[in-house]
Amino acid sequence: MEKLNMQTTNIVDGNIKRIGELFPNCLTERLNDEGKPEMAIDFDLLRQELSKDIVEGSEERYQFTWPDKRNAIRLANAPTTDTLRPCREESVDFDNTQNLYIEGDNLQVLKLLRENYLGKVKMIYIDPPYNTGNDFVYNDDFSQTTGEYMHNSGQEDEEGNRLVANTESNGRFHTDWLNMIYPRLKVAKDLLSEDGVVFISMNDCEQKNLRNICDEIFGSCNFITQLIWQQRKGGGNDSRFVASDHEYVLIYTKNILSQTEKWKVSQSEEYQKRYNLIEPNGQRYYWDTLVRNGLQNPIIVTLNTPEGNKITLNSQWSQERVESGLKDGTVKFTKTSNGWSLHHKVYLKGGQVLRSMLTDFGTNKTACDEQISLFGKMLFDYPKPSTLIRCLGELVSKSDSIILDFFSGSASTAHAVMQLNAEDGGNRKFIMVQLPEATDEKSEAYKAGYKNICEIGKERIRRAGKKIKEESPLTTQDLDTGFRVLKLDSSNMQDVYYTPSEFNEQKLFDDNIKPDRTEEDLLFQTMIDLGIELSAKIEKRSIAGKTVWSVSDGYLMACFDEEVNETTITEIARQQPYYFVMRDSSLANDQVADNFEQIWEEYSKDTVRRIL
Repeated sequence: MEKLNMQTTNIVDGNIKRIGELFPNCLTERLNDEGKPEMAIDFDLLRQELSKDIVEGSEERYQFTWPDKRNAIRLANAPTTDTLRPCREESVDFDNTQNLYIEGDNLQVLKLLRENYLGKVKMIYIDPPYNTGNDFVYNDDFSQTTGEYMHNSGQEDEEGNRLVANTESNGRFHTDWLNMIYPRLKVAKDLLSEDGVVFISMNDCEQKNLRNICDEIFGSCNFITQLIWQQRKGGGNDSRFVASDHEYVLIYTKNILSQTEKWKVSQSEEYQKRYNLIEPNGQRYYWDTLVRNGLQNPIIVTLNTPEGNKITLNSQWSQERVESGLKDGTVKFTKTSNGWSLHHKVYLKGGQVLRSMLTDFGTNKTACDEQISLFGKMLFDYPKPSTLIRCLGELVSKSDSIILDFFSGSASTAHAVMQLNAEDGGNRKFIMVQLPEATDEKSEAYKAGYKNICEIGKERIRRAGKKIKEESPLTTQDLDTGFRVLKLDSSNMQDVYYTPSEFNEQKLFDDNIKPDRTEEDLLFQTMIDLGIELSAKIEKRSIAGKTVWSVSDGYLMACFDEEVNETTITEIARQQPYYFVMRDSSLANDQVADNFEQIWEEYSKDTVRRIL
């Protein structure tokens, strides 16, 4: 049997493969740092193939760059051996929910999610640090060895370099922020479905740089628009120059050609008030003017008025269409002080095209009021209102879409997804990712018992889900308000698993799994390695006295017990899973090992067998 890799895909290898498919003559081999042969690209030959278009040296050309950009690209491409460990005690409805709440550095988490959710995420919304000079940014130093865990924990090490304040005086104000955001967006793009859409909230400080980055990662041709969100109404008299009442929401899609459907959102209550008339069938409408002065390229129509007089009018519609409307009652004559006019029925439809000025989808005050209604006080600074994110979700998501937020904060996105599902009966799933950044000891959150941001986010989802169900008990019976908590950690495997050459002969025969890891920990790292969604249904069974894990109704079956006998192996094989995984030291004796392959050949020869 083959061993599982227990680390994410090396993106560079995939890029080399794709270049090799286009230019097979540019493929070569070399010895890597371990002295093993590997595929590589002969750049001299590749330059010849692309000689017409290559730009090198000091020749001027359009480009967007900054110090350490190459390192930011390297960070995005580098594989990780980290894993996600389940935390049942902090989850809600762990066994049935389709939602995920993941704690840990979002760059590492995104790399792990790329294994399971490649091309599956319909919508991404993020509200990253705005780089105001007071924000903290991630210091992505991954020079530590696999055994060092501090870089995953979200806490500061002795030098305080996990989260660092990015002040304008540090000389790398924009550089540090760009190095933080670039690799995360680069990896996130891989998660988007072909028709996927990403929304990014931002203020003036890094808006220009963010647009340049997104043009590079997603392609300028896939830019949709930049919304202007009215974040507050009133105030700002203490501003030095101009009171800023707005922020931006940048919108990019994975592939503009995939956007074949019209984007619409439901009308606001204020908008719907004009539809104050009702047809016998219950459809709401109002009469709108069909004839207006100042129309560009008006259509001249000639009609007989109710009084029998012939008149000509400047119409928006053709003669034939107006006459048809007069017959079926959707157009009528209206007597005015200037004579006769025409009006037509406008019906309330299932949505409207979103305007680029967002003025009716919540403000900062709305977001604060949401927190107060759930917690009785403000626990998180500068949250986004769930009403804003709900609007974006309605705009592009479908009833079964996966929605990701990897700067989750107070979990407004999870709140918005549950609310939208409650309103339209959808089954959207959310994935929230948040670094467990410690709360200030002087803050209201800390005083209330929330020691890090993740604790606030998880509790907000619990309370918001409960409130939504209480407000609509008849329509939310099947609403998924649970979430499966996963926490980023170093690999479940001992370092000898990845670097056996660094250990002596005796240690090579030691157990390659860390002693503090559970079977469920191993199961989730196996799911990551095999590309199985982390929200998949999990069942725990007992077969011949051994614990057997079944994922997605037997798609994957795994047994991590010791002393596994032929009875257990045979019963698992009879169920014909697609994958079977076990520890390399699990088989009870040599006889079981000798008969192992024969059992699978007899009952399920197509099952893919792997060992840890």
